[in-house]
Amino acid sequence: MAGGLGRGGQLGGVVFRQQKWKSSVSMRAKMPPCDFVPEEYRSYPYERMLKIREQNIAPSLRMYYKKPLLLHQGHMQWLFDYEGRRYLDLFAGIVTVSVGHCHPKVTLAAQKQLACLWHTTNIYMHPSIHEYAEKLTSLLPDPLKVVYLTNSGSEANDLAMFMARLYTRNFDVICLRGAYHGGSPYALGLTSIGSYKHGVANGIGCSTTMLPDVFRGPWGGSNCRDSPVQTVRKCSCSEGVCHANEQYIEQFKDTLNTSVPKTIAGFIAEPIQGINGAVQYPKGFLKEAYRLVRERGGVCIADEVQTGFGRTGSHFWGFQTHDVVPDIITLAKGIGNGFPMAAVVTTKEIANSLAQNLHFNTFGGNPMACVVGSAVLDAIEEDSLQKNSKDVGTYMLLELAKLRDKFEIVGDVRGKGLMIGIEMVTDKDSRHPLPAEEINQIWEDCKDMGVLIGRGGLYNQTFRIKPPMCITRKDVDFAVEVIHTALERHVERAAAN
Repeated sequence: MAGGLGRGGQLGGVVFRQQKWKSSVSMRAKMPPCDFVPEEYRSYPYERMLKIREQNIAPSLRMYYKKPLLLHQGHMQWLFDYEGRRYLDLFAGIVTVSVGHCHPKVTLAAQKQLACLWHTTNIYMHPSIHEYAEKLTSLLPDPLKVVYLTNSGSEANDLAMFMARLYTRNFDVICLRGAYHGGSPYALGLTSIGSYKHGVANGIGCSTTMLPDVFRGPWGGSNCRDSPVQTVRKCSCSEGVCHANEQYIEQFKDTLNTSVPKTIAGFIAEPIQGINGAVQYPKGFLKEAYRLVRERGGVCIADEVQTGFGRTGSHFWGFQTHDVVPDIITLAKGIGNGFPMAAVVTTKEIANSLAQNLHFNTFGGNPMACVVGSAVLDAIEEDSLQKNSKDVGTYMLLELAKLRDKFEIVGDVRGKGLMIGIEMVTDKDSRHPLPAEEINQIWEDCKDMGVLIGRGGLYNQTFRIKPPMCITRKDVDFAVEVIHTALERHVERAAAN
């Protein structure tokens, strides 16, 4: 079905749907070719799947799009639905598929291990956990050399906060507004996005501080962030000076002086905020924040769940782009290319604090996870995916910036490597979020033209682009043209109304 004309009116992998409203804007983009042919779909009919979803799957697990996608197979940067339609995946299973769907090296490693040993608890030694721990820590600076393997990012951040409290013998933890650090009851205290809050007690002892967002926040300029694309806000700062950074640091100091005791357990931050839409801080903010936290006896935790493993392009780890070395880092998502695994990496001293009593994880560090994780590291190196993230990501950012310059509703384009956000607004002066129904239609149009993108931000106003790191420039050209077409259609609809 891939390529050619298939069911649903597909030409070259792009779906053309009948719509009540006819647009005069034509689809100019041509989906890049793909030699992979998906297997024929043989499971339940679409309508039965919808019924099962309604009756047997928790309603909190919401689905994207008016007509939810029923996906059947994946190949590198491509996804195929039950009818054989092909989509360019720019969201990678929520920033999880790092090296590509069903990457052959990772798939082969998993298949071999399945035939050897699926599971044994880590009370016994097995080769893969030791080989992986050595390989992973070799990519990290001293003294980050001790690994505790878990199964998810929420679990890793839960454990990191627990370790910080045990080690420092302090309780309070500071996090940034707009942060997402997990959905477990403990980690929810670190998550500062209202739509994830359920109105029950969680994460006592967690204090939020102002997010240093140089686009939406009170301060920002034209040279604040580590990105090929800066905000459209003007700046009068002299070289080497950032007024916005100074103001946000003052807010951080204010939190330290008013909201927490004189000694704290720690501070957690993503090098670039993920769920909140690739929000970047002013250059130098994290470095100064780390210094202030350590003065209070706290440890610094870098949540690398979305920024790790070469995604930012210039460095393997997001914290390296800020010229800092945290005390604890948490890893998940891209660590296993979709396989459920995660990790906390820290110092020997901090890790020892957890050894005072029993602490055990049944599935963390199982043979399957470690073999998959090792194969992912090999694929990143052998396929030069960090370099690809830098080269292709920079190209995409610059191309998307042209759309920002053309369309008033594209307020900001930001990011680094293949971690990109496009924030939608009513206009650039007010920066008010574009209404949900308008964002939804642009988003749906992109899907109908064969491109899958994510959503995020405090108002769900930011398109999130975090594709598998194997994406090519031709893919970018196609994706940008699709987004361009969707924006033009929005302008036409707005004029018609």
